[in-house]
Amino acid sequence: MKGYSNGSPAQNPRTLQLRPAKSPHESFTFGNLCAVNSADIPPAQEGHDIHLLINGSFVLSARPIPSFPRGQISLNDAQRTWLQVAMTDVVEVQQYDPFSAGPQSYLGSMDIEVGFAGRKSTDVPYDQDELAQAFIRVFRHQIFAPGQQLLMDFKGIPLRMTVRTVELVDISSLTSTGGAHQMTSPQSRGILTPETAINYYKDAKSPIALLGSMRRPAANSVIRPDFKFEDMGIGGLDKEFSDIFRRAFASRIVPPGLAEKIGIQHVRGILLFGPPGTGKTLIARQIGKMLNAREPKVINGPEVLNKYVGQSEENIRKMFADAEKEQKERGDESDLHIIIFDELDAVCKQRGSTGGGTGVGDSVVNQLLSKLDGVEQLNNILLIGMTNRKDMIDEALLRPGRLEVHMEISLPDEHGRQQILKIHTNKMRTNGTMAPDVDLPELARLTRNFSGAEIQGLVKDASSWALQRHIKAGTMAALSDDVVNMKIRMEDFMRALDEVHPLFGANDEDLERSFEDGIIKFSPYIDKILKNGRECVNQVRSGETPLLTVLLHGPEESGKTALVAKIATDSEYPFIRMIKPVDLNGMNEIEKIRHLTKIFTDAYKSPLSIIVLDNIELFVDWVPLGPRFSSAVLGAIKGLLRNKGPKGRPLLIFATTTERSALAQMQLRFDYEIPVPNVQTQQELGNIMQESGEFGPEDIQRALGEIHETTQRQEIGVGVARVLRAIKTAKQDPDRVGRFAELISESVAYSPS
Repeated sequence: MKGYSNGSPAQNPRTLQLRPAKSPHESFTFGNLCAVNSADIPPAQEGHDIHLLINGSFVLSARPIPSFPRGQISLNDAQRTWLQVAMTDVVEVQQYDPFSAGPQSYLGSMDIEVGFAGRKSTDVPYDQDELAQAFIRVFRHQIFAPGQQLLMDFKGIPLRMTVRTVELVDISSLTSTGGAHQMTSPQSRGILTPETAINYYKDAKSPIALLGSMRRPAANSVIRPDFKFEDMGIGGLDKEFSDIFRRAFASRIVPPGLAEKIGIQHVRGILLFGPPGTGKTLIARQIGKMLNAREPKVINGPEVLNKYVGQSEENIRKMFADAEKEQKERGDESDLHIIIFDELDAVCKQRGSTGGGTGVGDSVVNQLLSKLDGVEQLNNILLIGMTNRKDMIDEALLRPGRLEVHMEISLPDEHGRQQILKIHTNKMRTNGTMAPDVDLPELARLTRNFSGAEIQGLVKDASSWALQRHIKAGTMAALSDDVVNMKIRMEDFMRALDEVHPLFGANDEDLERSFEDGIIKFSPYIDKILKNGRECVNQVRSGETPLLTVLLHGPEESGKTALVAKIATDSEYPFIRMIKPVDLNGMNEIEKIRHLTKIFTDAYKSPLSIIVLDNIELFVDWVPLGPRFSSAVLGAIKGLLRNKGPKGRPLLIFATTTERSALAQMQLRFDYEIPVPNVQTQQELGNIMQESGEFGPEDIQRALGEIHETTQRQEIGVGVARVLRAIKTAKQDPDRVGRFAELISESVAYSPS
């Protein structure tokens, strides 16, 4: 420590052999003073007490008086315990001058353990600030060292105190203890001053109760003063961390007495939930870096369960054992104990939800509930639970007082994705292995609905493409000599984007396959349908309508699916999911309901979502013969279509059907309905033939003439999908014009007039 002295014996001290004796008066006993005869040791000037070095290691304050027997020194019980001497022993005593060796040493702070000294006690809690003021008033200018024991009379009740640690500072830095650190060596002694901060801790063996200080921060203040968010290596979660700090830790940095005065109850549990790969476990692990607390305990949910009866519950009790022990010893000054519980849903399912078995799951939940907020509450714990399935957690565990802070760790936005990309490419940039053409803002834009884990996977995949350029020709594993000059380029990231796809994103392949022939605007009405669809997209995007349902209805093969897929793709919503009847094949009613519910739940995890229900009448097993349908699935779909999601998570639902009348009978209603017609006129059919690029003007005239001559009808009444299929079939025939006219004539003949 900079510039402090432990003091030294006075110059040319005279060593005396003195025998311990009882204190002549209570003022000596409770004033931490020794009495000596003034003839053995002369008094100090101006009536000040003197300091004595006992047995070469211990310093006590003494008061010489003429009436005290010569050859003796009074030592009370606490002093003898500290000195480890008996009444029959002889101690070596010499006068001690703490100011003889240069810069003086003073106590910046002390940690003191306090308890009742005898049978006399009280149930009234002691105010720490009041107790500290009395301590300084009684023992001012005395010297204290770690391990020292003393007695103090406070409001008529004897208290026994033990110094645990001290901080020593120079006289010039009494108001700033920068550079000081706690010491436990008995030689690290210092002088008590009015500026010394005293921190009290409860003696675990004593029933004494302490109120928290209202002036100084808690000794267990949890936030490190040098903490910075960027040091944690987590991107895109600034708001989440800010909310966690505000709700879970802000109450722990105020003085405990003030917290007690206004009735603040510390948060004892946080639940982190959200899609896989968004950083829940990473957040929990990194929280330890921002806290001035004990190393967090990490518990994996499945590890708690044990085949032996009662062992699972015992595992839960062990999690809290250290916290319980320390709270009994130190009360409100106990350190914060953090328990990280991963995969919480594996253990804490809804009670009564699992049939059969031994009921171990229910017992584990009950044990956890009692530890978090039972009769004996622990105020020095923070349980951080993590799950992908919040809906599976027992609701009693989620109420205030238990896991009361529910923090959704959702998919990162564009700014967050850019932060995550910077973190995962930091070493590349630092070491010069990333090419200058890599555009991180553009990659952040292209990685819609990527989780943090998926972005990390994207960077790994891009690295593999860069490495492949340096593999020797004709080998699979040998690298070329120029691998040291490897650069990861933008093209590597673009290739990786073709391989790494987000779990919660648009199923682009299904959507693009739905309009692989493009959208042929054979009629002005097609433009109107697309315009109406865009208006619905913008209405939901604006946030004015949190839930909007739109039905596209029309004849079979009229292009409903292609049009809705085009509208959804052009919307650039981060989450687009098309559900087709084939996706539900082989599922019973319950499985269908669960599948549909999961997709809607996933959609609400994204800031903007579109769900397309293609041929919705087939979801409920509707058939025209009978007719029959599944009332359970129908009821579930009705509920999902009307259920608004979380605030700020708008959803646009498109559905297609060829049986609008059936939906009306089933009372399945939508906010907007958009009709999609067939190809009606020869002009529209001619437009499709021209757009296909397979027919010239003369071919089109010939085909239309043959169709009219064969059908004798002005209206075509055929779906655009069937027309496009006829064009592909006719291409295989030498007379493609005649073959096309034949196929369309057959379709017209079988279509309703």
